[in-house]
Amino acid sequence: MKTSECISVTIDRLPKGYIFTYADFVTEVNKKEAVIKALNRMTKSGKIAKLSKGKYYKPESTPFGKLEPNQAQIVKDLMESDGKLAGYLTGYSVYNQLGLTTQVSNTIQIGKNEIRSAFKRERYMISFIKQKNNITKENIPLLQLLDAIRYIKKIPDSNPAFSCKRLLAILKDLSEKDKSTMVRLALKYPPATKALLGAMLDELNEKILSDSLYKTLNPVTKYKLPVDKVLTQTEKWNII
Repeated sequence: MKTSECISVTIDRLPKGYIFTYADFVTEVNKKEAVIKALNRMTKSGKIAKLSKGKYYKPESTPFGKLEPNQAQIVKDLMESDGKLAGYLTGYSVYNQLGLTTQVSNTIQIGKNEIRSAFKRERYMISFIKQKNNITKENIPLLQLLDAIRYIKKIPDSNPAFSCKRLLAILKDLSEKDKSTMVRLALKYPPATKALLGAMLDELNEKILSDSLYKTLNPVTKYKLPVDKVLTQTEKWNII
């Protein structure tokens, strides 16, 4: 089978929006230049589209035009290291999914243990949030919630009271195991995050979990968060 035919068959099997590079084919056909030329021909014909230098994807056509890959695909190379999970989408990238805002941002934020300076990739600005916990597939949804609590005042097109009410509803539906894990993960977050999570857990009558957070806080530190209309235990947690 010719190089171009081999690549074409492989691409046909890929899902729409999947991002790939010539390196995904070199090991199979072992002809780098031929692979690059074949991918460029397919780009010109419209079979595939080019996202950025060396990155291609299978576009999905709609009545409104071709869709770009989802954000997870666009930055998947930044969330993996040697085939292992090393980061996760967070911040602006998930606020809309969590129902915290209706705004869709062109900034993609990634939580990682080791961060780097922000940079631009096509029309997106890629930035990073330091995550001190180990990142696993299981705890990513909980880390995303903790990040939202941490940056509750920075959620676009929203306000802390509305966001707090929405987060409270999400927390209420979590299993006891997930709530307990979330408290453990929160121990590596700033005091204001622990205080707000504790006040929310108090609101849900999770006294044992909230007490474990309360004991870690400085009793004289104040946290300026306008959520007193949603939470009834703000005074206890020094939230003003």
